[in-house]
Amino acid sequence: MSSHSLSSALSRAPRHEVFQTGLMSALLDGVFDGDCSVDHLLTRGNFGVGTFNALDGEMILLDGDCYRLASDGTVSHATGLEQTPFAVVTQFETHASVRISEPHSRAQIASVLDDLTPSDNYLYAFRVRAEFEFVRTRTVAKQSKPYRRLIDVTKGEPVQVFTADPGGEQLRGDVVGFLTPVYQQGIGIAGDHAHFISDSRDRGGHVLDYQIRHGVLEVCIGTDLHLELPRTREFERADLDDDPVEREHEVAATENHH
Repeated sequence: MSSHSLSSALSRAPRHEVFQTGLMSALLDGVFDGDCSVDHLLTRGNFGVGTFNALDGEMILLDGDCYRLASDGTVSHATGLEQTPFAVVTQFETHASVRISEPHSRAQIASVLDDLTPSDNYLYAFRVRAEFEFVRTRTVAKQSKPYRRLIDVTKGEPVQVFTADPGGEQLRGDVVGFLTPVYQQGIGIAGDHAHFISDSRDRGGHVLDYQIRHGVLEVCIGTDLHLELPRTREFERADLDDDPVEREHEVAATENHH
């Protein structure tokens, strides 16, 4: 495993913006519709994660394309007019990377990511380009009004497990995510939040777990956060004054439920 440190890159790198629409606290409260379009997101970045209005699947932006990851694990292109209540995107630049030449679990990748990121106070976009032993995902299904709280929506979600084809075709793809500081909990999703999409662009979802055989981990430093709030009646009327401990519990439950 070889790498170069992010500490020196941080001092050399120009300021780098992460764009976000919506709030995680609003999503927890059942605000599942926003007014930010996919077309607008693509003017702010070529890399990111999020969801669609009515929680109609998970979202990945990768290499300038936007994909919908459906609840059955399938993938399709999203149209530019579709809207999102919550998404985080950036123009991805590789500020640090590490080549991983032996099997690593998600927890081991998280440890490598921690080693690569010298400060807990910045946002980091990260990409794992790899051959996978397996990837376990889940994906929200489209909701109908009146919307329930997110923690209730995610209970009982179907889990998809993607593996290499027994006939010999390998499972290759990308884990796309952000490492967010704890102090941003409620604004964003503190910790490691990631989605997966296969190289063949036919499988994907919200990452629960994975094992890679070999690959590359790339990291992009985010020094600036540009936050846009939805101009909708639902957001205007939402009660976002949640208890911080309860909010943290609900985020953990919705992110790691499997």
